[in-house]
Amino acid sequence: MALVNPFVSPTRTFLPLRVSAPPNKGLRWTLYSPSFKPSLRSKHVTCGATADIKAAPLADSEADGAVLEVPTSEEEVKVEYNWTEEWYPLYLTKNVPEDAPLGLTVFDKQLVLFKDGNGQLHCYEDRCPHRLAKLSEGQLVDGRLECLYHGWQFEGEGKCVKIPQLPADAKIPRTACVKTYEVRDSQGVIWVWLSLKTPPNDSKLPWFENFARPGFTDISTIHELPYDHSILLENLMDPAHVPISHDRTDWTAKRENARPLSFEVTERTDRGFAGWWGAEKDGSKPNFLRFEAPCVLQNNREFADKSGVTNYFTGLFLCRPTGQGKSMLIVRFGSTRSSSLLVKLFPKWYFHQNASTVFDQDMGFLSSQNEILLKEKVPTKHLYLNLKSSDTWVAEYRKWMDKVGHGMPYHFGHSTISLPKQPAVVEHAPAGLVAGQSASSPAKGGIGSIHAPNLANRYFRHVIHCKECRTAVKAFQAWKNALSAVAVTLIALAILVSGKQWKAILLASASLCSIGVYACSRAIAMNTTNFVRTHRRL
Repeated sequence: MALVNPFVSPTRTFLPLRVSAPPNKGLRWTLYSPSFKPSLRSKHVTCGATADIKAAPLADSEADGAVLEVPTSEEEVKVEYNWTEEWYPLYLTKNVPEDAPLGLTVFDKQLVLFKDGNGQLHCYEDRCPHRLAKLSEGQLVDGRLECLYHGWQFEGEGKCVKIPQLPADAKIPRTACVKTYEVRDSQGVIWVWLSLKTPPNDSKLPWFENFARPGFTDISTIHELPYDHSILLENLMDPAHVPISHDRTDWTAKRENARPLSFEVTERTDRGFAGWWGAEKDGSKPNFLRFEAPCVLQNNREFADKSGVTNYFTGLFLCRPTGQGKSMLIVRFGSTRSSSLLVKLFPKWYFHQNASTVFDQDMGFLSSQNEILLKEKVPTKHLYLNLKSSDTWVAEYRKWMDKVGHGMPYHFGHSTISLPKQPAVVEHAPAGLVAGQSASSPAKGGIGSIHAPNLANRYFRHVIHCKECRTAVKAFQAWKNALSAVAVTLIALAILVSGKQWKAILLASASLCSIGVYACSRAIAMNTTNFVRTHRRL
């Protein structure tokens, strides 16, 4: 993917990969055995490329060494890993509502996040102990979270403090409580620790050095996406696709600039990997990439301005798994360089809609990739044809999955797989604040295409999670309605008046209002309408 980035310029930086000690509990070994031979029909093709398990003849490019050889070993060492003993990014702090609960998920864990009367964040299991109603469907009453089914109220560490149906002399049962999860607000992002057995390990809480530098500013967006978080991470660490997939989406991506890339892996740990990359023809690797468990990816650069002052840039991607075939991404582009003219001239919603366009462009092939992985049910080494000149990070990521995938709910590694044990949950009626903001009727289905609860819909994927874009859409809608009314009134007056001069003035004013209506409609469409690729003649 490629987002409009007003901060970056080509240079080199070094930010070492922070290594955290891996957890030591909760192992679940579910491996793809090298001796297991699925029964698949062999496909004989002249080019030598095949997605089958059985080996195909070497293609010319493979004989020339263009194919990335990923070493495998039946004695590959697995590391202790428990997916619950990790910090996961929940939401941008600035977008957490002040007066309503927010329903979120991590893998199959359904959570509700809210602020109490003192502004303190709490995270509960999104399930009332009474009749299993979603608490994210509820409301805040005097700083307490109230279930809207029967009015039970919870506060603090999940303690139930009110049950309207209890007689005056009855006590609230001790078991009338909800599970709670530890959360942290760090550098503008809310993180959750998912283990209920192991105390939070704050040394694992991600800390981004550049974001703590004086003068560092960023543009942050959040998006829900209809494919697995591993597919998303793989896409984000693939710079080779940008000129093709996002041709002319911004001022940097052009398909004629697609070229071989050069990679250098400098660190491999149980927590991830890091290294440098750049265009092969330039002979330099100015970009530093770092991936760290469970779902943090960043690209870093440093560069000098005209006065010789060193500035720092980070493209940060926080990818939360939200269920089978779903993910949520927090994107943060930032720099210590003073805001450019581009940032000052354009409103934030413009950059946000550009990011949404990028995800629209990627969505079709990433969703289909997700479907094929689930259908084939084999490790990626039997499906991918990785190239040395573009796919090093992808291969490194899938190899890392081989190390830790046994400690996840499911995974697709380079040599191992672990398929989902639980059926995917389908939300027929999305709950809570998200549904309330996206729908315009109590049935949660909404009216009109932009309100449909559908992860392929840009409005549902981004706008309902972003205060800035939601406010902009409402403002443009209000201006559109007002200008439409004024235009109609001016036209009516032009019909009624007799003087030609007044008619001309009124009709000219009505025309200006109509132009304003059109501009508002275009702005609303930019924020709520999906990008549809039109193939152009090259």
